[in-house]
Amino acid sequence: MKYGYVIPLSAIALAMSVHSYAEDEYEYMDTPVAEQIADLEDDDNDGVVNARDICADTPIGAQVDNDGCGEVTKAEEQRQLHILFANDSYEINPIFADQIQTMADFLKKYESASIQIQGYASRVGQADYNLELSKKRAHAVQDKLLSYEIEPKRVEIVGYGETRVVAEGDDESAHAQNRRVTATVVGLTQQVVEEWTIFTTLEK
Repeated sequence: MKYGYVIPLSAIALAMSVHSYAEDEYEYMDTPVAEQIADLEDDDNDGVVNARDICADTPIGAQVDNDGCGEVTKAEEQRQLHILFANDSYEINPIFADQIQTMADFLKKYESASIQIQGYASRVGQADYNLELSKKRAHAVQDKLLSYEIEPKRVEIVGYGETRVVAEGDDESAHAQNRRVTATVVGLTQQVVEEWTIFTTLEK
């Protein structure tokens, strides 16, 4: 009995496939060149390409969002004025000059901040007169602030006269505490959050 050599069907199929490919002819095609439309550069080195960066001037090292804009934190500070006056006077005592200058420096630092100056009077004399006196005291402080080049629209004046005393009583100590000007201002400043990035340069 003779045994024949059996060729696997897979080998036959492979041979036919190779033969078929060898007979086919293809024309040479150049590799297509992509047309680059978007700007993929990153001019401010924040990790967001120019095409998506809507905040192109982000400070180096800033923590940015998907649009390339720096994340912002708000720091709140508070400054107060408390100035006392002599009886029936709206002249500012020189000892309060530093306090007013500190307030002016604060307003220059926080340009979005505004201030309300409240004038008061003691319960000595007529109520109408004391109301006008309290306004004059507030205006005196306002004028001093404006001398430091603070914009007038950022300063509001309110006169309360003798309607809001801080010290009850009819003695000189109580009257002295009530002859006053106060002001409270809250300002917000914005500071870019910084983080380490691949572009961070360490000081040597």
